[in-house]
Amino acid sequence: MRAVTGAKSARLWLMGVFALAMVGCASVEPPEFRRLPERVELNGVPFFRGNANQGAPQILAGMLSEQRVRITPGLLVKPLQLPGAEASLQSNIEQLAAGYGLMVYPLDKSLSALLTQVAAGYPVMLRFSDGTLWSEPRYAMLVGYNRAKGTVLLRSGMERRRLMDFSKFESAWKDAGGWAVLILSPTQLPANVDKTRWLKIANELSRSGQEQAGATAIKTLESQK
Repeated sequence: MRAVTGAKSARLWLMGVFALAMVGCASVEPPEFRRLPERVELNGVPFFRGNANQGAPQILAGMLSEQRVRITPGLLVKPLQLPGAEASLQSNIEQLAAGYGLMVYPLDKSLSALLTQVAAGYPVMLRFSDGTLWSEPRYAMLVGYNRAKGTVLLRSGMERRRLMDFSKFESAWKDAGGWAVLILSPTQLPANVDKTRWLKIANELSRSGQEQAGATAIKTLESQK
């Protein structure tokens, strides 16, 4: 009986240790994550495979196609001034998207800011340092995450479903400068929209010659009130 009792006590002790470990793991998750759905994957977002030019034309083509722009990566190479303009590529991406009357909305440099937009149904275009295959940073599209597993889901290079751990992804993204944007129609609003930021982009869009798009963006924001 003593042996049985001892074994039972050992099992109870192990169960207690496991429960405490699970509580500890749960407590590590930032509070802002707990407000998000457990798992999200934006399956319908277009994807163009390719590694050329840091993947920028391929990812931008996917973002524009999501906004119903009929485009292919090959048609974006020359407008992005590639190859040769890698140093100004982010600015060229933003200007090119604005030329289609779209809002290029920059996101805060936090993982929760990115996941919040994905949870709202918006893919995020970003740049990250991929040290496994290429020495230079790459462009990618964030299209999903899994809170329980602590992973994000990217479209990048030749991979339609590339999984990365939260910590590894966040480090790779911030090492490349922490650049991340939404490319939206003026009739869409980001989750938790920063009104000042949105109005600034709308006014810049109007000044670039897209007056109707800029006015629509302002009207969309005002309709939220």
